[in-house]
Amino acid sequence: MLSPVLFSLAGASALVAALLPRVVRHLPVNLPMAFLAAGVLLGLLPGLPSVDPLEHREATQHVAEIVVIISLMGAGLAIDRPMGWRRWATSWRLILVAMPLTIALVAVAGTALAGLPVAAAILLGAVLAPTDPVLATDVQVGEPADEEGTEDEVRFALTSEAGLNDGAAFPVVHLAIVLATAGATSAALGHFVLENVLLRGVVGVVGGLVIGKVLGALFFRSPIPSLRLADEAEGFTALAVTFLAYGVTEMLHGYGFVAVFLAAGTIRAAERSHGAHRVAHGFVEQIERMLTSWLLLLLGAALADGLLDDLTWQLAAVGVLLVVVIRPLVGMLSLARTPAGPRERWVIAIFGVRGIGSLFYLAYALGEGEFPAGPLWSVVGFTIALSVLLHGVTATPLVRRLDAARFRKAPSERLEDVAGTHL
Repeated sequence: MLSPVLFSLAGASALVAALLPRVVRHLPVNLPMAFLAAGVLLGLLPGLPSVDPLEHREATQHVAEIVVIISLMGAGLAIDRPMGWRRWATSWRLILVAMPLTIALVAVAGTALAGLPVAAAILLGAVLAPTDPVLATDVQVGEPADEEGTEDEVRFALTSEAGLNDGAAFPVVHLAIVLATAGATSAALGHFVLENVLLRGVVGVVGGLVIGKVLGALFFRSPIPSLRLADEAEGFTALAVTFLAYGVTEMLHGYGFVAVFLAAGTIRAAERSHGAHRVAHGFVEQIERMLTSWLLLLLGAALADGLLDDLTWQLAAVGVLLVVVIRPLVGMLSLARTPAGPRERWVIAIFGVRGIGSLFYLAYALGEGEFPAGPLWSVVGFTIALSVLLHGVTATPLVRRLDAARFRKAPSERLEDVAGTHL
């Protein structure tokens, strides 16, 4: 009778995922918080199978992988702002300055405070560095708009950061694996730079751009009318692009996460104001919400089933430092002299939400090298739970106050006027 129970839980959770945003719209509670808490309660019930990511490492890796690439497609389709060095100045700072500093400081804290080996500490920094605004819906951009300039800097920065850093953290994960398996030899490090930084990075970028260009031209400008899928938009074509970009790029030994986000952005740029983007984004967002809810339910059950058994106060302190001290300070430092105003910079810096990408990276790395799995799973699970709770409680009131201040400063009916106001 276990299978009917699991199907019932899956159906009930999907239904709650659809209803809950309406119910808690005006409360400092969001869907990730509710499902994580529900998972903990399920984990405490007798008779249900235990949820152990250490025992089911491959399943954890692949489920998290699917959720991440779908969220990357949604982010790429949602962003209205064309990519460019100046237009995306805030995003580049978060990727090129904030993320490396975050990785380094978490690694230092992991070795100095928690006594982790160097390779494990670097892995912990890489695992916890990527941000995941899908777990705090109030700080991500909405559906695609017809005009540029409808995004405020906070939502744009956090969404674009999440789209970029899920792939940017991968080389550091590979560095930790190299250090754990081959050591810090010149040959191993040279091979790491050539393969895991240059080759896989270039293939990921080129693969995403080429696939996006080809499919964008096919969907919107094909000379054969029956191939112009955008004319009769179907949401599931977004899943086709997601899996195609990811699968082809990975087969070519590139970073699929990078390719999915760039392919989505390139298709969006092919015909920026077309209504097909809203259809595709809406479909992806629904799938993403359902899968994220299930995964958080499982994470909550794992927390109750013993995922935190190896958590020490030193490891917990590393997670607290990351969420409360390291990310906010590093974020503020990296955003100096960007288009965002002081209050916007603080909000961007604070909402470095940890999430699904961390689960994937850790499960992946544990299958490639020897690391202290128990302590790493404990601190990662604790940090994600802390982030979901802390950011979930604060996201709605803080962002609403920021939006209200923006409307007061730029009283206009035109959304782009308000969104472009920096605070």
